[in-house]
Amino acid sequence: MKVVHTALPDVVVIEPQVFGDDRGFFYESYNEAKYREAGIDRRFVQSNVSRSAKGVLRGLHYQWPNPQGKLVSVLEGEVYDVAVDIRRGSPTFGRWAGVMLTADNHRHFWIPEGFAHGFCVVSGFATFSYQCTALYDREADAGIRWNDADIAIDWPVSAPLLSEKDMRAPFLKDVPTERLPVYAP
Repeated sequence: MKVVHTALPDVVVIEPQVFGDDRGFFYESYNEAKYREAGIDRRFVQSNVSRSAKGVLRGLHYQWPNPQGKLVSVLEGEVYDVAVDIRRGSPTFGRWAGVMLTADNHRHFWIPEGFAHGFCVVSGFATFSYQCTALYDREADAGIRWNDADIAIDWPVSAPLLSEKDMRAPFLKDVPTERLPVYAP
């Protein structure tokens, strides 16, 4: 397993060791001891799978209070995945890191608690998998506008397919302070 650090502290890309031949492939999608060594010492309590069509953009989502860390990967297709630091007082507040996740590259992306998360589908469709460190909490569910100019994410789509919720999400500067996570070094 290879750990690739991003421009954001604690946000990492995991590249598992893949064993393949003409019959197919095998890799560990999660190994608690190896992830702990990589600095991801979390307990996952919920696992989700979603499927989306080309051009769909989901996000930028987060929970506060009751934040979720997410370990995400793609089972079919290709997505561009993004994490945004939204922790009040963080030296990287408002900055983002992105990675291409595909069924072929087998990468996993770790988005810690306190970061907003989003992805867009660049293949015909994508089946997306994510493990969460906290259960979904409707009361804590929140979002940031996908095209917030102050964050300036370089999405590979210009006119994505969005949910009503994502179309109405506020810009980061308009989120009340108490609705944002707090940076704790």
